[in-house]
Amino acid sequence: MTEAFTNTDLQGALPLVARGKVRDLYEVDEKTLLFIATDRISAYDVIMENASLPFSPAINGVPNKGVLLTLCTQTWFKTLTEAIPSLRTHFLTLDLPPQIPESLRPVLQNRSMQVRKLKILPIEAIVRGYITGSAWKEYQKSGTVHGIKIAPGLQESESFPDGPIYTPSTKAEQGEHDENIHPDQAVNIIGEPYASAIASLSIQLYKAAHAYALERGVIIADTKFEFGLDLETNEIVLADEVLTPDSSRFWPKDSYKIGCGQSSFDKQYLRDWLVQEGLKGKEGVRMSEEVAQKTSEKYKEAWEKITGGN
Repeated sequence: MTEAFTNTDLQGALPLVARGKVRDLYEVDEKTLLFIATDRISAYDVIMENASLPFSPAINGVPNKGVLLTLCTQTWFKTLTEAIPSLRTHFLTLDLPPQIPESLRPVLQNRSMQVRKLKILPIEAIVRGYITGSAWKEYQKSGTVHGIKIAPGLQESESFPDGPIYTPSTKAEQGEHDENIHPDQAVNIIGEPYASAIASLSIQLYKAAHAYALERGVIIADTKFEFGLDLETNEIVLADEVLTPDSSRFWPKDSYKIGCGQSSFDKQYLRDWLVQEGLKGKEGVRMSEEVAQKTSEKYKEAWEKITGGN
């Protein structure tokens, strides 16, 4: 098995801005950041302990995950801007900045992207096309999803009868948990007109992505977007990664069946293992080699279906 790349050290070439669950962010200049996607993996808002050790064996991360996430995101930015010409994204290039030493370029290429620096808006813009996961659990208890009343009689994994719904959450600091909120609460957090614009754009993005993926045999059950604000123009900009197995729930179209849970091309395999082992949400969890390998295979399968493997 190949080694996983789980930590970055740019040898002082660029100043470190932040380390996220998966990405390390560096400042290129006053208007540009370098996003580096590592092979770390998290589930239920907890980073797997052995997925945060530098240059550890594959069991300590998901090999090539960062490369797949970055190339998948690049494909989606291109696809979405073609579908929605008015869309602005933070993506600039996959090219590495000149400050990066030659010795680091092979491992950083295709897992790094230069992006525009923005003021990130503090909500996760989640869109759900199908009732599953936490939404299904809430619906069973109260007939609602994020406090939104939903038509009675839906079965697990069924599509929402009136089309996809916008169900935002708070954007928690690392180590904290995101909180599902009603769309009205998003207005209190980021204000208008941003809240309404993000709600509308998120649905538009989901519909375009869902149609694109469906043609390639993949159902996007739900996904989350992040947005930033261009302070010079006051425009809302699509940021971070988009429509990857880390941020989305992908189902195979050919085995989709209403009334039960679905197999998936994302980290659901890891989530299921954590639940089965009684480890959901616990710190210090170490993946088995089988779990790391199976998760890697799921990510690769999703990437190949959506991008054609390019």
